[in-house]
Parts: sequence; C-alpha cells; structure tokens
Amino acid sequence: MGAGEEGLRERKKRETRQRIADIAMGLFLQRGFDNVTVAEVARTADVSVNTVFNYFPTKEDLFLDRSDEVESLPRKVIEGRRPGETAVQALRRDFFDALDTGDWRYGMHEGSDLFARRVRESPSLSARLTLLDYRREEQFAKALADATDADPDDLTPWLVASQMNAALRTLIRRFTMRQMAGEDTGRILEDIRLDAELAFDLLEDGVGDYALRQAEKAGTTGDEVASDRVQT
Repeated sequence: MGAGEEGLRERKKRETRQRIADIAMGLFLQRGFDNVTVAEVARTADVSVNTVFNYFPTKEDLFLDRSDEVESLPRKVIEGRRPGETAVQALRRDFFDALDTGDWRYGMHEGSDLFARRVRESPSLSARLTLLDYRREEQFAKALADATDADPDDLTPWLVASQMNAALRTLIRRFTMRQMAGEDTGRILEDIRLDAELAFDLLEDGVGDYALRQAEKAGTTGDEVASDRVQT
C-alpha cells in the first residue's frame, strides 16, 4: 500500500468522524443532550452504533468532539511565544486574535450560548466540562514547566497556570452569562475586550515576566539560542 493510499484512508476517517460529530451536535442543540440517543445519531449519520463508538467512546465525547484541541491549546500558546514574549503576553495575543477572527477556541462567538445551555441542562456534560477546564490548567502548567526547565517539585508553573486559566475561565463565564441573558453578541464582545485588557493587565502585574522567551542574538545559530528562563 502506497503512502498516498494510506493518506486517503486517513482523510476519509477524519471526514467520517467530523460528519458524525456535526450531525450529533445538530441533534443535541436542537433537542437537548439527554433527549438524543447514540442510536439516533448513528441512524441519522447512516452508520452503525459501533462505528459511532469507534470514533467517540462516550456520548459526552460526541458533544465535546473538540476537547483534544482545547487541551492542546495551552501548549500551543506557550510554545508559540515569540522572541522577547512572555507566557502572559503570548496568551493575550492569542486571546485577542481569537476575538478578531471569530474563532471558537475560547468559546466567544455567535451561538455559543446554546452550547452553554445544553451543558447546563446535563449533569454529565457539566462534569465533563469541569474536567476539561482542569485539564486545560494542567496543560498550561506542564507547558510552562517545560518552557522554564522547572524542577519537578517547583510549584511556580502550577501557580502561574492557575492564574492564567482563572482569567480565561472568568472571561468565558462573563461572556456566556451575558449571551444567555439575550444581550447582543457584538456589544458583549466590545465589553469583553475591556474586561480582557483588565484581566491581562493584572496578570502582567503579577506574573508578567514569567517564561520569557529570549531573543536570538545576532550571529547565533538555532542551537546557540539561549533557553527560556524565569525572569526575576
């Protein structure tokens, strides 16, 4: 089997997974998570129940089909720091980029209130979202520890991660509550920008120097670039 043929098979698997997830989400949003069965999802997607479970081990995984992307975001942000940029500055830049582009990754977009309502209606989804929030914080801590070569017993990356994740959680909650109350999304986003500036300014005041990526010195090679260190 050639590499091209293998690539085609993987692409078809991704497309099947996405089609099942899209159909499931449509049903969940329309009728409520607890009012839709996996068998109904399978029938609507024209696949077997076993096929659904091959892609999504649990019904909750069907609803939270992008949870892997949420969990991987902290490492992507931390590892994506630009020369001369700290962890908080990188998160601020990525957060506002999501607002500017209307990207879903921080849960602030048109229609996200219905997603939140469905989560609140289901105890199992609420529990999974709480776990996902914990895992996001954990990934922030691990990425920060790697970026700063922190000792395994060093609490600093975990304390910084908890503050960064708390800021995100507070901003997301503020957006969601106002959107669920029926306020205009555009107006909320305008206000969230001000809220986010405050949140990130406070983070900058407290842990703003943490995990600074050193700028490359002229004439150095990639192997000679100074490693990241905590700035005091």
